[in-house]
Amino acid sequence: MLPISQKANQQQARLHNLNLVFRTIYESGTTSRIEIARRTHLTRTTVSDMVAELIESGLVEEIGTSVSSGGKPSILLQLVADSRYLIGLNLAQDKFIGAVINLRGEIKETCEVPAENSDGELALQRVYELLDHLTHSRWQPLIGIGVGTPGLVNTRQGVVIQAVNLEWKNLPLGNLLSQRYGLPVSVLNDSQAAAIGEFAYGGHRARRNLIVVNISQGVGAGILIEGKLFQGDGGGAGEIGHVPVRGNQRLCRCGRAGCLETLTSVKAILQRAQEARGEALGLPEICADFQRGDPQTRQIVQEAGQAMGEALGGLVAAFDIETILLIGEMTCFGEAWLETVRVAMRRSALEPMTTPVRVEFGKFDNDACILGAAAHLLLEDYSLLFSQP
Repeated sequence: MLPISQKANQQQARLHNLNLVFRTIYESGTTSRIEIARRTHLTRTTVSDMVAELIESGLVEEIGTSVSSGGKPSILLQLVADSRYLIGLNLAQDKFIGAVINLRGEIKETCEVPAENSDGELALQRVYELLDHLTHSRWQPLIGIGVGTPGLVNTRQGVVIQAVNLEWKNLPLGNLLSQRYGLPVSVLNDSQAAAIGEFAYGGHRARRNLIVVNISQGVGAGILIEGKLFQGDGGGAGEIGHVPVRGNQRLCRCGRAGCLETLTSVKAILQRAQEARGEALGLPEICADFQRGDPQTRQIVQEAGQAMGEALGGLVAAFDIETILLIGEMTCFGEAWLETVRVAMRRSALEPMTTPVRVEFGKFDNDACILGAAAHLLLEDYSLLFSQP
């Protein structure tokens, strides 16, 4: 009989190999046992055993044979995308949005609840309302819940340290949801979740490094380095919306004056437009005025773009990352606003660093947060899948 430590080591090795084989199939689209062995450096026997286990669990299926070039054709394998499902939530909008997604990031069902004027306990009840619906959907089995929330988050502990607009402080959201629904839960900042979503499903895996900046009611960035989310020592990396801008005296919702988001966010645009015109306007009206070329509106939006570009110049100087994606409600101002951001970014850091930088719109916008929150559960370790029926 093997000692407990040896059994544990064998189990760890099996899970490692299973994870490695599954990751190879997932990232390849279609592949064969022989190709998996070549890419992973595992023996063919080990690969065959791991593939057999994945097929038995319903995660992988055989889909025919490859075209032969003279030798014996290989049996092709692919992921069964609808074998497992995850829930992703975006709590950073004026409504809470949730979705059930499959293992390929395809949204199967969406649900939303109003969140305007919801804060503290009421906001938490809105989250429960959303999840009560999604967890009872027909998409089963569910293997986990990912939450993208505004504010500072301790992802390791699943605690929302501070979310000003939701009036959450030191809220153990992960534990609350895990106990209520009996599922693993991941909680992270919404901008960080959006970065994962764009990276995982937006065709950016090959570049490995990526910054995604979410510019809506607030402003935040998610940073991926070598394919892994960079959160910093305290989990707040990318919280650029509350970096003070010299000469800016506007009061921020965080209680301080001068924060970047008081110049660059949708809330800032709406406030400045109201001050200029003496009447409250909605974002669609301001976007329409901007597209028509209204001078006053264009000045407000371009000044916001310049401030955003200067902030991006700081990110480029700090991280030297050459792909930056912009998402969020501010993208409604289109290419004219985007070009203002680009020009200001290039002027705000050394030319050799900014010249190769691509600043573009993201692919998924608000869905990026939902997709990334769910994908975060599996980003570095697929073992969560293997314990499911």
